[in-house]
Amino acid sequence: MQIYDELVARGLIAQVTDEKEIRDLVNNGKATFYIGFDPTADSLHVGHFMALCLMKRLQQAGNKPIALIGGGTAMIGDPSGRTDMRQMMTRETIQHNCDCFKKQMSRFIDFSDDKALMVNNADWLLDLNYVEVLREVGAHFSVNRMLTAECYKQRMERGLSFLEFNYMIMQSYDFYALYQKYGCNMQFGGDDQWSNMLGGTELIRRKLGKDAYAMTITLLLNSEGKKMGKTQSGAVWLDPNKTSPFDFYQYWRNVADADVLKCLRMLTFLPLEQIDEMDKWEGSQLNQAKEILAYELTALVHGEEEAKKAQEGARALFSMGNAEHMPTAELSDEDFTEDAIDIVSLLHKSGLANTRSEGRRAVEQGGVSADGEKITDPKATLAKEKFEGDGIVVKKGKKNFRKVVLK
Repeated sequence: MQIYDELVARGLIAQVTDEKEIRDLVNNGKATFYIGFDPTADSLHVGHFMALCLMKRLQQAGNKPIALIGGGTAMIGDPSGRTDMRQMMTRETIQHNCDCFKKQMSRFIDFSDDKALMVNNADWLLDLNYVEVLREVGAHFSVNRMLTAECYKQRMERGLSFLEFNYMIMQSYDFYALYQKYGCNMQFGGDDQWSNMLGGTELIRRKLGKDAYAMTITLLLNSEGKKMGKTQSGAVWLDPNKTSPFDFYQYWRNVADADVLKCLRMLTFLPLEQIDEMDKWEGSQLNQAKEILAYELTALVHGEEEAKKAQEGARALFSMGNAEHMPTAELSDEDFTEDAIDIVSLLHKSGLANTRSEGRRAVEQGGVSADGEKITDPKATLAKEKFEGDGIVVKKGKKNFRKVVLK
């Protein structure tokens, strides 16, 4: 199976502008393509996973990826899917986030020997002359047509700033700049980016003539993929200091039954034939499929050793036997008052609850236990001596737990 057909079979392609040409470029390793990443945090999250895996697949087939970091567009903010204006960031913060991205991307993409590029659109956007942009770029955009784009329609009633209105023009200019600087002939993006991407393709063809070779592809579920990065307690990050390898593993281990095969196809590098066999699996076999998914993705992001530790720790959760690989939280003497700590503070300090109010609700709803003993009183306390030595196992809900020790 050629790579384009595999992308379709894995459910990764939603829309294309020039399928015949795209198929030829991708299958013959002639595509130089880009995907953009907004540096709005200092870590990528699982919502970026689909794009990273796609870049890896295409690079393995001989194509050249360009990871475009939106250091310039981040100073404007993308209105897509938002109900309010994004907070402004300083140049220093944006640069720090860009540096963090490259380190994480290197686990997916080979940047050696010019096999891939990472570029920052601040390199050209911040030097643009405003009048020149109006004359050379703005003249190719219809305001009426821009207002039909979903990303703008959603914001019109609540208010859309002129700053954000320029985002489509900036993103379109990115493709034009990459086409001229690096011979980039293809762009990928989420289905919520379709209007912006078409703007870039049309800009190239209008400015450089019909012979200009530029085309677009969107990822089928990238908008859903962004939601993958969020849970009830916050984002699931690729940075192990923000989301531990164990919690990362658990996130994928706990996906819905209806999503596990979809995730296996889109995000893992297992052969499609092997995944197709899992279509027949039911009941407890789906748990095995979830283990395979969680292990493969944790190994991809954090390495085989961490994936094995996470898998053993997850299995220990259900057996409550060997706790060697359970995720651990440490308490200090300062965390105790009169040699005791209340259960709400314990949940918060151990990372099982993002806020005290979240921890209090979990206790009141009967979802918290310590060493197997259910705790329903938010004022309940545990003695300091319990945390000495091997510590205790604190559990919130059916799937979240920590071994808590006194350091």
